[in-house]
Amino acid sequence: MNRDIIHTDQAPAAIGPYSQAVRAGQLVFTAGQLGIDPTTGKLVEGVEAQTHQAMRNLQAILQAAGTDLAHVVKTTIFVADLNDFATINTIYGSYFEGEPPARSTVQVARLPLDARVEIEMVAVVP
Repeated sequence: MNRDIIHTDQAPAAIGPYSQAVRAGQLVFTAGQLGIDPTTGKLVEGVEAQTHQAMRNLQAILQAAGTDLAHVVKTTIFVADLNDFATINTIYGSYFEGEPPARSTVQVARLPLDARVEIEMVAVVP
C-alpha cells in the first residue's frame, strides 16, 4: 500500500517530527490540529477561536489530500478543560451537515502551546 505525505501551506507547518497528514490507500489520517493561524504561526486567543481555526486547518489539510469534511469517518477531540465541551461541541457540529462522523472527546493534562483544543481526523478519499 502506498503511503503519501500530505502538506499544505494553508495549514500550520508541523511543530515537531510529524506530517500534517498521511494518505494510505483511500484513507487520510490527519495529525492533531491546534488553533494556530497558518499566516502568523501563532495560536489564536480563546477556545472559540481555537476551535474554529483548528477546523479550518483540518479542512485545508483534507482538501490537499483530495477529500473534505463530508468524508470524515472518525474524529478525536482533545480538550484542556471539559468545561469547554459545550462550546467546542457547538462549533465542531456546525462544520458537519447531515450525519456527523464517529467521535471521541477526552480531557488531557496539557496540550502543546497551552492550547485549549486539538482535533484530529480520519477521512476517506472519494
